[in-house]
Amino acid sequence: MKKILLSLTLLLTGLAHADAVDALRDFGREVKSGKANFTQTVTSPDGKRKKVSSGSFEFQRPNQFRFAYAKPFEQVIVADGHKVWIYDADLNQASSRKLTDALGATPAALLAGTNLERDFALKALPAEAGLDWVQAVAKQADSTLQSLKLGFRGKELAAMEILDGFGQRSRLEFSAVQTNVAVPAERFQFKLPAGADLIEQ
Repeated sequence: MKKILLSLTLLLTGLAHADAVDALRDFGREVKSGKANFTQTVTSPDGKRKKVSSGSFEFQRPNQFRFAYAKPFEQVIVADGHKVWIYDADLNQASSRKLTDALGATPAALLAGTNLERDFALKALPAEAGLDWVQAVAKQADSTLQSLKLGFRGKELAAMEILDGFGQRSRLEFSAVQTNVAVPAERFQFKLPAGADLIEQ
């Protein structure tokens, strides 16, 4: 009986893992646009310091997205499919670079890119905190990321966890997720605010 229960548990766990990978594949294939709110918690390598920020996220494939941080400081990251801009409201300063140089195998590429499995190897992870997790490993070496995980609740993207090359952990929790909704084109266009400095890389 115990062997049967163990086998059943392993089977169900395997199915859950497969579902998480399938959920990410479906997300990459079926979701062409979307928006959500997010809360981001950044934890220092020693686990002692945490910084929490929040804002909104919008995207449209291919390679258009907008992260707008509202608290505790204002910062906007916008990609129009060709270039990426980062604007810091406190400094009134923006920087820009070519999308091909900036995107690569990044979290934004996972969410708004066009060819998920060309850039990432996907691996199912054990379910945790009510979410099914998938690890996405960049196929091209990228020293800025140690690991990247996405958590799904059913077919809905619920969380993302990033461990960078310095051991700093960032976790984004998504809420009010809407998929395949119309996002105005101007949301992915960056206009330099009056008096702001622009640094082009």
